[in-house]
Amino acid sequence: MNTFAVNYFYAADEAALAEIRPIHRVWLKGLYESGTLLASGPMVDNPGALLIFKAESVEELSALLDNDPFDIAGFIGERVVTQWNPVFGPWVS
Repeated sequence: MNTFAVNYFYAADEAALAEIRPIHRVWLKGLYESGTLLASGPMVDNPGALLIFKAESVEELSALLDNDPFDIAGFIGERVVTQWNPVFGPWVS
């Protein structure tokens, strides 16, 4: 299993995000409970988020992320998926 850092850059205003956020968080909670999502949260000083996932491949993760309610609503202007090799911390293999 590989670890990936995902950066979301939102293309919607806060009011639109707030409408879909409850559904988005339910979706994320299911991924967290299954062990696929390790951590997630919004950025403080810019309209985006950081998410940390476990997945076999970037293709598998990208297909999963296509089901995010924020993505389905068209609220993600850019999504950057980068494989990450944690050296210290709770996610070190």
